[in-house]
Amino acid sequence: MRIMASNSGCIKLLLLATIILIGLSSSHAQPVLPQRSISVSATQSMHFGTFCLTGSGGGTIVLGYDGSRSATGNIFLSALSPTSQPAIFDIKLCQGRNVAITYSPTTTLTGSNGGTFTLDIGPTERGASGAWFPVTTDCNFITTVRVGGTLHVPGSSPAGIYSGFFSLTFDQQ
Repeated sequence: MRIMASNSGCIKLLLLATIILIGLSSSHAQPVLPQRSISVSATQSMHFGTFCLTGSGGGTIVLGYDGSRSATGNIFLSALSPTSQPAIFDIKLCQGRNVAITYSPTTTLTGSNGGTFTLDIGPTERGASGAWFPVTTDCNFITTVRVGGTLHVPGSSPAGIYSGFFSLTFDQQ
């Protein structure tokens, strides 16, 4: 009988140790990490509208991220279509993280009849290059980023359609 009692005690001790180990393994488990995927879609291209040079000197056209447009120098802004519009990017990011936006400060636009313009990118409605901004925690919500710029038009530029590309980088925190 005494041997059985010892064996019974060992079994109880072994069972207790197993419960403790199970408890320890579950209490130290890693939490499920939140989704870290980000998607960005360019939904509208930047357009400075119709304009013309009124003399041999050049000038600039400033396009705000809100779509406003102004000119300096020898540039006449026409009300003819197509009208001016900022570039628009839609960002979808779950778990409400901060996002940094960065971009090259300038790019070159090439004309269909020769000639080049310089485009200074920005600012955006979320700030200048390097700025951080928060996005919502709703995975179905889209955060919009509008981008404006300043177009430098040299004097005696040939008429035509000028086009080019720029890129933005969105980095989640």
